[in-house]
Amino acid sequence: MMSCRSLAFTLSILLVSTSLLWSQSETPGQPEPDQVNLALRRMADALLRASRDSVSRIPAIEQTGPLVWRVQLDQSFKYDALPGFLQASLDRHGITQPYQVAVRRCEDNVIDLGYHQFDWLDDSLVPCQGRAFSEECHFIEITFTPGQPVSSTTAGYWWVFWLLVGGGLASVYFLVQPRKRSDDPTTDESIPFGNSRLDVAGQHLICGNSQQHLTYRETKLLDLFVQHANQILERDFILQHVWADEGVLVGRSVDVFVSRLRKKLAMVPMVTIAAVHGIGYRLEIATGPSSSSEPT
Repeated sequence: MMSCRSLAFTLSILLVSTSLLWSQSETPGQPEPDQVNLALRRMADALLRASRDSVSRIPAIEQTGPLVWRVQLDQSFKYDALPGFLQASLDRHGITQPYQVAVRRCEDNVIDLGYHQFDWLDDSLVPCQGRAFSEECHFIEITFTPGQPVSSTTAGYWWVFWLLVGGGLASVYFLVQPRKRSDDPTTDESIPFGNSRLDVAGQHLICGNSQQHLTYRETKLLDLFVQHANQILERDFILQHVWADEGVLVGRSVDVFVSRLRKKLAMVPMVTIAAVHGIGYRLEIATGPSSSSEPT
């Protein structure tokens, strides 16, 4: 059991680290107008050049609200190219605030198209890409949302903060967690499947005398497949059970980690991860003499 003195020491570390972070970080505010002006002008230039227009004049950038800027384009432009050009321009000028985009018609200010920054960052896709887009005059309006922009300096303090938090929580865990004897059979958390085993606690894939180390996420994914062997798992089901703790779910993560597991399962006979087109994946464990024997 953890002593009161140890608990007080751990909590003190967390409080001090929190105070250090907030004293050193800057209060989030609106982006610098000059930097936004240059970023949007750079974006507009890239859009026109992508449409093979290198001579038309780009009007002055307008700030229509505390966190709202817009640029007018009388010429046609490729909406599909907008997200990439805008994000690259903001990155170039060090603008990190979250934002949303509205493409408005000049004549009546009605929104034709639009998206949020996270639409683009999550999977490089935004709503209405590829759809028909009128060639009349439009405003490209950028609205920065009050968030928590992280500059390179502040990010450094965040790393220190989370390092201290992780150390404090680890101390609490090891002080509170009862020690297990090495000969305690309950410490074996390996799960048999086919003619191999998954060591969940140690994050190892074991087949005979061979073993491969798995990452935390690979272990969670393979554990989910083993618990549902020979069953079709939908992509959303996999995301919710393996990546829900990240807060932001990225569909491409499933494909990337399945590819990694396939390489590591290459040493395991009669066990494969099959793709089910348009649905998800299935861990297939073939039946036969080789799958009935326990690994040594």
